[in-house]
Amino acid sequence: MSFLQFNYLGLITDIQASFPELLLCGGIVLMLFLRVFKPFKGLHMGALALVVTLFALAYSVLQWLNLPELGGLILSPSDVGVRSGEFVPRFGGLLIFDNFTVFMRLFLYSFTALIIWLTLITGIPDRDDSPDFHCLLLGAALGMSIMAQSNHLLMVFIAIEMASLPSFALAGFLKGRRQSSEAALKYVVYGGGASGVMLYGISLLAGKFGTAYLPDLAVGIVANTDPAHGTVFDPIVILGILLIFVGIAFKVSAVPFHFWCPDVFEGASAEVAGFLSVASKGAALALLVRILMTFGGLESLVGVVGLAKPNWVGVVNFLIPTIAFFAAVTATFGNLAALQQTNLKRLLAYSTIAHAGYMMMGLATLNPDGVAAVLVYLVAYLFMNLGAFAVVAFIRNQINSEELDSYRGLVRRSPWMVLALSVFLLSLLGLPPLIGFPAKYLIFSTLWKTGIAYRDTGNLGLAVTLIGLFVIGGVNTVISAVYYLKVMRVMIIESRVEDIEGREPVRLREPVGAVIFSGLIALVVLVGIAGFQWVDQASLAGVQRYAERQELNRHPGARNPPSPGGGQAPVPVGPARPGPAAGGAVQLAPEGP
Repeated sequence: MSFLQFNYLGLITDIQASFPELLLCGGIVLMLFLRVFKPFKGLHMGALALVVTLFALAYSVLQWLNLPELGGLILSPSDVGVRSGEFVPRFGGLLIFDNFTVFMRLFLYSFTALIIWLTLITGIPDRDDSPDFHCLLLGAALGMSIMAQSNHLLMVFIAIEMASLPSFALAGFLKGRRQSSEAALKYVVYGGGASGVMLYGISLLAGKFGTAYLPDLAVGIVANTDPAHGTVFDPIVILGILLIFVGIAFKVSAVPFHFWCPDVFEGASAEVAGFLSVASKGAALALLVRILMTFGGLESLVGVVGLAKPNWVGVVNFLIPTIAFFAAVTATFGNLAALQQTNLKRLLAYSTIAHAGYMMMGLATLNPDGVAAVLVYLVAYLFMNLGAFAVVAFIRNQINSEELDSYRGLVRRSPWMVLALSVFLLSLLGLPPLIGFPAKYLIFSTLWKTGIAYRDTGNLGLAVTLIGLFVIGGVNTVISAVYYLKVMRVMIIESRVEDIEGREPVRLREPVGAVIFSGLIALVVLVGIAGFQWVDQASLAGVQRYAERQELNRHPGARNPPSPGGGQAPVPVGPARPGPAAGGAVQLAPEGP
């Protein structure tokens, strides 16, 4: 009886922890159910989808605030256990619930609510298509949320497929438009290939180590490192890791797996392109963080799990240069390719590739400060990129074109939209005092300080790698200024034929809803730096569990027995920043003897 009661209570706890996802599932079922009945067939489901998303967001806020009477479950001591140095996850180990999970929920559900609001303003979709469109949108958001909390390779694959399949349909949702259908077909073909490659990598690692749990795989991979040479020597392990990262790199749009992004963004509606540009990349980066920081959590536990310090150093020496290389190539290619674009959506697509490279630069530090910087960047990126795509959608409704040439002299026809778009472009560039500046500054400063920390510990190879990546990031920012300012030049300085002939330009209609939406987003971008400290503290709270592990490594004698193979310098964690408030503190799992 007590065993059944224990399982029952555990299930209730798991359901409470995953209640936002269950709300989305309920919303999807409700929208599909309502359309069966004749009185609801002509009802636009956008409002219902928005309400469901806001409820999921509100519950996530309550979880973040940790209100016990309302189901806040942020890792009280009774929820914590040990599994290879990780917290005991939910649902039998498939998912994990921590501050990082809740942070990504807040990010994804906030963005999804804004996208639904945007679709209600622009009229895509119409009433007949709204149930299908918003079911797909909520389904994609659900899969992306699960990506951020997966703790098992099977759930990683399922979550990616849950996010990808609705995205394929959304990309081709503009029925009767050949370019949209072509974009969806390319997305399906490329996505299916990436999923197959990733599944093969999962089978290799699961077969090699006999488990698919991320913490156990991390232990196995570190144990398979050659202490003498500091490299992973097993070719099966290397191949499995690379194939899994192919699937994640496809979602991030990292070079050379970016080829789907420009075509899909150009063929899809601006609303869908905006959703994919932020939510898809944010979820993929969250999954990458989850995997990488699972390795990071092992550093202070190498003695507990019986691993030698040289093994861990060998993994770090492999991961950091690999991530840094792909980050540098992705940012550089994205910016250089954007210089040649004449379609605004395609230009923004290459811009998103470049920004994915910037965020990967933060992950290259392989420490909690770098991950916190990426979370801050994601929040800033949400508003400035959403704003840019929203303005493109508003102007498309007026001029039926997204070609840059059609934007000539737009300031004389739609001054408010030109002003808003200019704010978003300058923020994407990283110009102070807009919100993009502190976000990019935090990424670059973390790179520099971590590189200096490695230099001080004598690891010149990693120091040169990270400082070199810092320089490449700065150069790429300068390159990006060319095409962002080119768009502003076309809109503000260049003239149309009627301007040259002295005719009065025809003013475009600026609907009240479009002005309010773009105005609010632009206001956040303009004054967001005032709330930067709060976002910074929230990002630190999101990675607090990993930060506490790294703090233990600074003082290993406090909790851990001496690690075998001593004498190795600890991996630098970067300069300490003020920690989050104690109200949202995460308890560190007690470690084994």
